[in-house]
Amino acid sequence: MNDSASLDVVIVDDHSIFRSGLRADLDATVRVVGEAATVDEAVELIAQLRPAVVLLDVHLPGGAGGGGAEVLKRSSGLLDSVRFLALSVSDAA
Repeated sequence: MNDSASLDVVIVDDHSIFRSGLRADLDATVRVVGEAATVDEAVELIAQLRPAVVLLDVHLPGGAGGGGAEVLKRSSGLLDSVRFLALSVSDAA
């Protein structure tokens, strides 16, 4: 985080309208520092920005294995400093 009054967040979801809605609904103390729509974009952005939190779509396209699990796997070296929160609009397990 860059300042004590804000929480740096990256939003990862393949639907731009969902990312926009989520961004608009976040508290003023949350600062969205980046957005990604694919596994590859997410991994690169997270490594570059090292946000405090990643809001991560679990059903994300792209990458070798796809999905939010692939982002976690490829970002495993950052798990001590970056928190990942899984998001889904699906009611499937």
